[in-house]
Amino acid sequence: MSNIALSIRDLKIRYGAIEAVKGVSIDVEEGSAIAIVGANGAGKSSIIRAISGLVPASSGSIEFFGENITRYPAEKITTLGLSQSPEGRQIFPLMTVEENLQVGAFCLKNKKQVAENFEKAYSYFPILKERRKQIAGTMSGGELQMLAIARALMSSPKVILFDEPSLGLAPLIVQEMFRVIKEIKDAGTTIVLVEQNAVQSLKTVDYGYVMAQGTIKMQGPARELLKDSAVLDAYLGVKS
Repeated sequence: MSNIALSIRDLKIRYGAIEAVKGVSIDVEEGSAIAIVGANGAGKSSIIRAISGLVPASSGSIEFFGENITRYPAEKITTLGLSQSPEGRQIFPLMTVEENLQVGAFCLKNKKQVAENFEKAYSYFPILKERRKQIAGTMSGGELQMLAIARALMSSPKVILFDEPSLGLAPLIVQEMFRVIKEIKDAGTTIVLVEQNAVQSLKTVDYGYVMAQGTIKMQGPARELLKDSAVLDAYLGVKS
């Protein structure tokens, strides 16, 4: 029997009178990569924030390796082995690259593990090692996204949530981001990817969930969804 890293059941999220997520259920197997794709406003990022403990669930449940984390605060969820590379990067602009990465390792007490994680992060993004003493706010958008992903790796997570990692980036940088995300998955980390770039996302992951208006409209193996012209046309704005 496969080990389920994340299990979401009938999740609902409200912002005042608006129900942004309307009863979503998702399973993520350990070691797999899944994508939640759809247009802006579909409810994708709300799910990521609820998993991270950043927004409350109105109802439903979220389990992390069998432990119900639905009402846990964000800092406790991080210590369990779940990290996020957030939409908009949200790095600390007045701190150096190295200091930003150190923040990502705040829950680790083992100095050897922290040092190993620095090397792992730099192996994915060598330019960050070159710029480790640079003030983060002076870097380009692509470099900041690299830093956000590298920071998410610093806590030795079992699961990483990626929220719109390609947003606002040049096409070549986008390709690089998805290549690294696949490498992280291939190294054994479970991936949950939220993206408007549906086609590239589905090429990177094992399984996909297509969202519109707060609900899951379609799900299945990523390769099968990519072949479904009706899905691409109706929900993802891609003309087949």
